[in-house]
Amino acid sequence: MNEYKTEQIRNIALIGHGGAGKTSLTEAMLHDTGVITRMGKIEDGSTVSDFDDEEIRRTMSLNTSLIPCEWKGHKLNLLDTPGYLDFAGDVKNALRVVEGALVLIDAVAGVEVGTELVWGYADERELPRMVVVSKMDRDNADYQVALKALNDAFDATFVPLVLPIGKEQGFEGVLDLISMKARIGAKGEAGDAPADLVDEAAEWREKLVEAAAEGDDGLIMKYFEDEELTEDEIRFGLQAAMRAESLVPVYFVSGTANVGVVPLMETVIDLFPSPADAGSDEGEGVKEIETLPVDSSAPLAALVFKTFTDQYGKRSFFRIFSGSIESDTRVQNSNKRQEERIGQLCVMRGKEALPVPRLAAGDIGCAVKLGNTETADTLCDRGHPITMKLASYPTAVYEVSVHPRTQADQAKMASSLSRLSNEDLTLNWRMDPITKETILSGMGEVHLVVAIKRAETRFGTQLDTAVPKVPYQETITKTCATRYRHKKQTGGSGQFAEVHLRVEPLKRGEGFEYVNEVVGGRISQSYIPSIQKGIKQVMAQGVIAGYPVVDVLAAVYDGKEHPVDSKDIAFQIAGREVFKLCVQGAGAVLLEPVYDISVVVPIENMGDTIGDLNTRRARVQGMDQEGTKGVIRAQVPLAEILRYANDLRSFTGGRGYYTLEFSHYETVPAHVQKEIVDRIKREKEEA
Repeated sequence: MNEYKTEQIRNIALIGHGGAGKTSLTEAMLHDTGVITRMGKIEDGSTVSDFDDEEIRRTMSLNTSLIPCEWKGHKLNLLDTPGYLDFAGDVKNALRVVEGALVLIDAVAGVEVGTELVWGYADERELPRMVVVSKMDRDNADYQVALKALNDAFDATFVPLVLPIGKEQGFEGVLDLISMKARIGAKGEAGDAPADLVDEAAEWREKLVEAAAEGDDGLIMKYFEDEELTEDEIRFGLQAAMRAESLVPVYFVSGTANVGVVPLMETVIDLFPSPADAGSDEGEGVKEIETLPVDSSAPLAALVFKTFTDQYGKRSFFRIFSGSIESDTRVQNSNKRQEERIGQLCVMRGKEALPVPRLAAGDIGCAVKLGNTETADTLCDRGHPITMKLASYPTAVYEVSVHPRTQADQAKMASSLSRLSNEDLTLNWRMDPITKETILSGMGEVHLVVAIKRAETRFGTQLDTAVPKVPYQETITKTCATRYRHKKQTGGSGQFAEVHLRVEPLKRGEGFEYVNEVVGGRISQSYIPSIQKGIKQVMAQGVIAGYPVVDVLAAVYDGKEHPVDSKDIAFQIAGREVFKLCVQGAGAVLLEPVYDISVVVPIENMGDTIGDLNTRRARVQGMDQEGTKGVIRAQVPLAEILRYANDLRSFTGGRGYYTLEFSHYETVPAHVQKEIVDRIKREKEEA
């Protein structure tokens, strides 16, 4: 692949709902630029973008693929992102390293939940974008219906750049409203405008010219003076309006039929900014925040936005924000503070590695087998350390407990989960200190199923999953005092210890307090820690249901000992048993984790959502409306929402989503506690 200057590069993310046509459009672009001689099909598993085994099996994109195309002296770095909601992290990473986005919508399905989600992500980045209405060759495809759907869904000004020529199966090209030339067939051959579209096109062109003029003060003055804007002036005005986010152009294509794709690539080059035009990013230097010049001769600042491991090793994808990188050089990982050697620099096209000697500022590349570098790390010059931030991610809402299938899998489980989490920052794993389970969390069921499958296929680690246990806790509600005598006589020396103990409830979150109130030497000082040790053993194991005991004050106020038979183990046992008796007499209750939940659903689903939350023992805190969406804020026990993601998607048609944040622990209702305790007793008996 040729080396390109910064001004010749366009970094564009293809985003949208699953099935909107992103991968098919990418395939058509590869065909039109001569990279492939025959377009692959998603259902055949033969596309360049979807090369992962799991993607082929599921016939859907699960990773962001880098697809560089060369067209008319420019390099288009296309990032084909997944459309399924569970893989939103990949979308956010892609949007972090581009200057523009093509938002694809299905001509028939229109604006879907994934469209709304990624639109919000593009808003966060304030990215110029263009809507591409794909699959215009489908039955019932209608460009005016698609435009209405966009205007109903988003607070933006949408203006078509082209009009479709032909309808449904007869879709054969587009009419360019800037040049008023028809672009027909797979090659986009220019021709005269069809006579039946001239009047309609003239009306749309007037709206387009007005929108372009509003993008620049000089152009709007010329427009008001009834002067004709040139084609270059129209494009200049559109560029300015897109960057100001006051205008979203709309294009019409069919990726599978390869119609409208060539003029779309030309439009991308004309209207989207190069990295040099888009302005500088920032990074954290040694002493202050630094502006990073988009200059290949400046110090290096490259952000790793994706890591992918396959049979050839780990591949680190990076975007160069400042400086340049050459093959066979050394760079500094500022996050790890370690040096990395860049061997053969390459550009990935799907799974194909294309060697390159050098990449300029603004370009996207890949390095293989970087030992210490992970996703979100920054590569820089050793003498000029700089650290950049990648993206903020939505909170994980779906968890499973994972268990190794064999002893060999046990040895590999931790490293496999760590490697998966380092590749995908929306995946996290941890050991729950209460339930003793290994918990893997992510964005949804499919997300975690794919992760478990990758652990097996990439790292040879077989893992089974289950619904996680709720990390309940136990505590007391009142004061109780009692005593316990431990006496054991055998053939040799015996065991004797008597402990008088009082327990009192502490405020939530205060933990455990141990007090020695013994006077007169009734218990030797050397045995006081032994009693505490026995109490802590019970606190870890639980009394009523096997969960840790918290927020308790335990005071030893009296006792007895024997000059011969008293010993450490005797007072441990006495401490253990007297604490159990005290807890059972002190109104022992279960505590459950309660989370703050914010649920976003279409307005028409508000009633069903609130009703469903009420069945989950939720307390609704408030409601708001944001456009066509309703936002419900509530507090809900974790036990009631372990699989809420699936249920919410089901009754909202996939248009609902939510975020979670731990709030506090509170007492489990008595009837619910009885069910939990009875269930645990049955499980122990069956075991």
